[in-house]
Amino acid sequence: MTTPPPAIHASAARAAAPDGPTGPFSVLVVDDLASVRSALVAELRHAGVPEILEAGTGDVALELFKQRRPDLVLLDIKLPGRDGYWVAQQMREAEPGDWTPIIFLSGLDSDLDVWRGIESGGDDYLVKPVKPIVLVAKLRAMRRLLDMRRRLVAMSAELHLANQRLNEMVEVDALTGLVNRRGFDRILHSEILAARRDGTPLTLMLCDLDHFKAYNDAGGHVQGDACLKEVGRLLREVCVRPRDIASRYGGEEFALILPNTPRSGAMTFARALGQVLKVRGISHPDSPLGGILTLSGGITTCVPDENTSAESMIMRADQALYAAKAQGRNRFFSFEMQMDTIEQLRG
Repeated sequence: MTTPPPAIHASAARAAAPDGPTGPFSVLVVDDLASVRSALVAELRHAGVPEILEAGTGDVALELFKQRRPDLVLLDIKLPGRDGYWVAQQMREAEPGDWTPIIFLSGLDSDLDVWRGIESGGDDYLVKPVKPIVLVAKLRAMRRLLDMRRRLVAMSAELHLANQRLNEMVEVDALTGLVNRRGFDRILHSEILAARRDGTPLTLMLCDLDHFKAYNDAGGHVQGDACLKEVGRLLREVCVRPRDIASRYGGEEFALILPNTPRSGAMTFARALGQVLKVRGISHPDSPLGGILTLSGGITTCVPDENTSAESMIMRADQALYAAKAQGRNRFFSFEMQMDTIEQLRG
């Protein structure tokens, strides 16, 4: 019987082994010969590798790879059944967007063998018998690459979180805490695309506080700002569904984005909003409409198609708002339904 070549070249100095790697580090050893695996495992333990997995076939190796996700794979080319090239290809397909170093081990050392190993997904190629000093050097190199990748992933996650927080800060109105105009533009565009894709109705409301210039002139801008904050709190209270958005459109103007809200639901929402504001009873002594703060609103509702844009929806809602003001304020007017809520608001 032919004696298999040793997996490790015994003449190399064991003193070359590095200190144990810091942090988690695992190696999957794949070889059909138990004696070869045993020799490799011994050298890896001597090199300070804390976790070592073993497999004698490609199928077992793939299962361990998927379940345990090792940090490095030492993979023999000659395996029973499927060879190491096929195993490497399957490992690469099992980790889309990720990367695990694969080092091939083989007694073959031709240029074609090296080329096939790299093409099938390998990162390096060691010829048996492997010298301990060379194995240790490869471990050091792969560990440095792994540590670098982990740092990059951590930095990317931190950067992503920082960008999210920055976007949130950039899209929040400092006075009212509502979404600002920049955030409104982005969200409206996104909701139009979603409603177009799902075939669901989308409602946009533009609201304007009635005679607010007189409020500011009488009470001053500090009191005016306090009033805007109170209106902001009220709008957040009425936007109870997760995707309902209240935003400060500009000055004393506010905008509400109401996904999956049909025309009838939009008018019901408008009546409820007017009633809540009436019950809140924010004083406005200089208003000709009764001594409390009121608002006017324009509503547009549609199931968006390819011709629907944020600009067209804003234009329709603005026209409806103009109609509400022209008919005496303290009401909502629907662009599509050509009706207002004046009777309900007076009830």
